[in-house]
Amino acid sequence: MPKTYVEKSITINASTEKVKTIISDFNHWRHWSPWLILEPDATVKVTKDGKKQEWDGKRIGSGEISVANEKETEINYDLLFLKPWKSKAKTDFIVEALTENSTRLTWSMHSTLPFFMFWMKTMMERMIGMDYDRGLLMLKDYIENDKVAAHLEFLGESDYAGCKYIGIKNTCSLDDVGEVMEADFEKLAAFAKENGELLTDEWFTIYHKFDFNKNKVVYTGGIGVKETPGDLEQDFILGTIPATKMQTVRHIGPYELSGNGWSAIMAMERAKEFKQNKKVSPIEFYRNDPRETDPNDLISDICMAVK
Repeated sequence: MPKTYVEKSITINASTEKVKTIISDFNHWRHWSPWLILEPDATVKVTKDGKKQEWDGKRIGSGEISVANEKETEINYDLLFLKPWKSKAKTDFIVEALTENSTRLTWSMHSTLPFFMFWMKTMMERMIGMDYDRGLLMLKDYIENDKVAAHLEFLGESDYAGCKYIGIKNTCSLDDVGEVMEADFEKLAAFAKENGELLTDEWFTIYHKFDFNKNKVVYTGGIGVKETPGDLEQDFILGTIPATKMQTVRHIGPYELSGNGWSAIMAMERAKEFKQNKKVSPIEFYRNDPRETDPNDLISDICMAVK
């Protein structure tokens, strides 16, 4: 049986006692769980003492997790997945005091895959690692501020009219995509400043390929145009997004939690809530919103073309 191991850490500005109180009581997990945010309507049951949780959903599957052992600097959990396939895992939180009001929290998981899924080992570790990263960021926010400053809106299916665009196509590692993409959009912003009359209000990223095993992503950052510009710099390309039907999840919150939207729409596809049109790559649109939001929030619509 292929063994898998994931470990992620974060520093939280709170005492170890406060951190332990929250992570050992499943009544708190609904607020910061990187999985429950993907499916608000999932059924969740927590025992009276807060030491066991059961969940059941279309997107996140079903299973149960319970506190197996509580030590001074460590909490151990037994994890049982029932759907989409049955398996067991051991998860742990290691709690390390840095100062009186600062804690280093490490979240790990030991598990195995069915033998016939050996080829998914690297992909599963990376995907779960990304879930842990999202979860720890939301847990930090919840512990420090009593709430998570990010949420999702499920907008359903709509018609997209399509657009012409200028863009920059790039390939990089999944680890570096934020930094590389920021540099690309700085170039696009400079172009927009000089050519504002040619542009629409659509800023977006087209994700052509995610390869978790090879740690690679291929994407195009783009801006919609009303008409084709004249001479373009060598980095720029011209392209078209065709008219299509879109399934959309909206993320509102800090950039580092925008993965919540991606995870949600991928979970919806896996749950067969829609069938993806493979001819059109997933697109993330960045939008202004007329409602009052934190100026540091990213407002993005993660769109998947549907048949």
